[in-house]
Amino acid sequence: MRPAVGLGSRRMKDGTPKVFVVDDDAAVRKAVTRLLHSVQIEAAVFASPAEFFAAYNPDSVGCLLLDLELPGLNGLEVQRELARRGGHLPIIFLSAHGDVPISVQAMKNGAVDFLTKPVRAHVLRATVRAAFETDRLARVARGELAGIEARLATLTQREHEVLDHVVAGHLNKQIAGDLGTGEHTIKVHRARVMEKMKVQSLAELVRLVERVRALRR
Repeated sequence: MRPAVGLGSRRMKDGTPKVFVVDDDAAVRKAVTRLLHSVQIEAAVFASPAEFFAAYNPDSVGCLLLDLELPGLNGLEVQRELARRGGHLPIIFLSAHGDVPISVQAMKNGAVDFLTKPVRAHVLRATVRAAFETDRLARVARGELAGIEARLATLTQREHEVLDHVVAGHLNKQIAGDLGTGEHTIKVHRARVMEKMKVQSLAELVRLVERVRALRR
């Protein structure tokens, strides 16, 4: 029996972490859903990639439990399509057909794990909870990045130039010489950068910039 697309779609739009199960085997969908529900983990099930993407919301919270052999797109193609759409759901592959090269490719593409059927209940539960934590940490990091980027966007071009020099450890006199302006002007720009970036010290400013650079990688 195919799952109701409407139900899956509705569930994908709330903020409760859940497992989005994409598997064309109805018995697997039923067994996985029953197992997850037994440990108070919500699940939304889909019989095909088409059903999943019809309901997909980029703000979905949780993880994707993805079969490898599917009608239409296969699991690796779904993984690539999700990335193309800017999706961030951690992916756990679950397949009876996986081999070493495929699992390696899946992990290189960003999957958090690759399990083979039949999977033991405690393994699936532990893997799902780990994926939930991966998703939570990634959302926190994206939120931090968005906040820092918003502050950076308030800087003028000259303030960005001064910021780069300051973070590089240059003194006001050096910056003034490089930018062809007076040292007092640089001091004013530095003060505005500190204010706009909402930091109280040079060390805090450097840490903030290094943080955003790390998150951008």
